[in-house]
Amino acid sequence: MPIKVAFWNLQNLFDAQLSAIAADLGFTAENGWTGEVVEAKLDHLAEVIRLMHDGQMPDLLGVCEVENKSLMERLATRLDADRYAVAHVNSPDIRGIDASLLYDRHVFYPHPEMPIRAIKVSNRFPTRDIFEVPLCLHGSDTELIVYVNHWPSRSMGKYESEPLRISVANHLGKLIDDQLKVDRLDYLSMPDTEDTLSLLNQRWNRNILLMGDFNDEPFNRSILDYLKASNSTDHLEEEIKAGRSRDRDYTPTPSSYFREQAYLFNCMWPFLAQPDTGTLYYSGSTNTMNVLDQFMISRGLYYGLQGLKFDCDSVKIFRPEIMSSSRKQRPVAFDYDKRGIKPSRGYSDHFPITGVLEVFAS
Repeated sequence: MPIKVAFWNLQNLFDAQLSAIAADLGFTAENGWTGEVVEAKLDHLAEVIRLMHDGQMPDLLGVCEVENKSLMERLATRLDADRYAVAHVNSPDIRGIDASLLYDRHVFYPHPEMPIRAIKVSNRFPTRDIFEVPLCLHGSDTELIVYVNHWPSRSMGKYESEPLRISVANHLGKLIDDQLKVDRLDYLSMPDTEDTLSLLNQRWNRNILLMGDFNDEPFNRSILDYLKASNSTDHLEEEIKAGRSRDRDYTPTPSSYFREQAYLFNCMWPFLAQPDTGTLYYSGSTNTMNVLDQFMISRGLYYGLQGLKFDCDSVKIFRPEIMSSSRKQRPVAFDYDKRGIKPSRGYSDHFPITGVLEVFAS
C-alpha cells in the first residue's frame, strides 16, 4: 500500500495565549489575533489538508511555523484524532515557531531505540532546530528517519543570510553521515570480513527522508555544495566498497571510510524548468516563484534497498483552487481583519508539496 507524504509551511500558526514572543511579533488580541481567528486559521489549514492525495489525506505530514504542540493536537483533532499522532519538541527559535510532524499511528510507530529530537544548530542567535523523527513501519519494522526542516529566513537578505543556511546544511549533513556510518571506535573494532562490509552497506542504505522549507532553492550552495543534495545519481549510486589494500581485503581503510560523505537526491529539480511554478511567491525577486519547499532522500530510499522506495515521479506542488489566486496560481496567505469586522480568509503563503512512498520488498 503506498504511503502518502506531504510537507507544508503553515505560516505563523500561533495560539491566542499571550506570550512574550507572540506579543513581540504582534500576535495579540489587541492586534486582532483572537481565539476566533486562531479557530479560523486551523479550519482553513484542515480544509486544505483534507484535499491532499485525492481526499485521502497524508499518512505523514511535516509542517513548520507552529508555536507549540497543543496547536498540532488541535489540528490533528480536526483531521482525525484516532488516525494522527503528533511528534513535536519545543525549540528555542527566536521567533517561537517550530517544525512538527503528524503521522498515521496505524502506519507508523516511534522507533523503539532512537528518540525524537529537536537538534540545536550553533548559530549566533537561536535558530530553528532540525527536527529528527525516527519511525518504524507496522508489519515489517522497516525504519524511516524523517528530518523536518525550516532553515534560517532570507529576511535580512538572500546573500547576507546565506552563511546561516550553510551552517545548518553542514550540521544536517553531519547528522545524516552519523546515521549512515558507524562511529570511529566501532569501526576500528570491526573485523575485516565480508560480513562487516555487508553490515557497513546495510547502514549506508538506511531510509532517510528530508522535508521542509529550506529557504534556499535546489541550486543554491547550501543544498548543492554543503548538504550534497542534487538531481544526479552519479555519487548516489556509490556503495561502500571493499578495501583491496595491503592491510584490508574486504573493508575500506579507516581513513577512506571516515572521509565518506553521504549524497542525497533532491526530488524538486523538475519544477525549476516550469514557468510560474514554485511553492512561495515573492514579488521582490526577479524569479518571483521560488521552490523553497523540498523533499530530499537518501540512497536507500531512492533505490528501495530497505523496504521503502520514494516515488520521485509522484512529487507535486499541491495547488488546490481554494488556496490559489484567481489571476495566476499563487498561494493566498492567511489574512485577518485586525478590527475584527471582516471574516478571516486565505490559508498560507506557501503551497504544500506531496509525494508517495512505496512499500518495496528489499
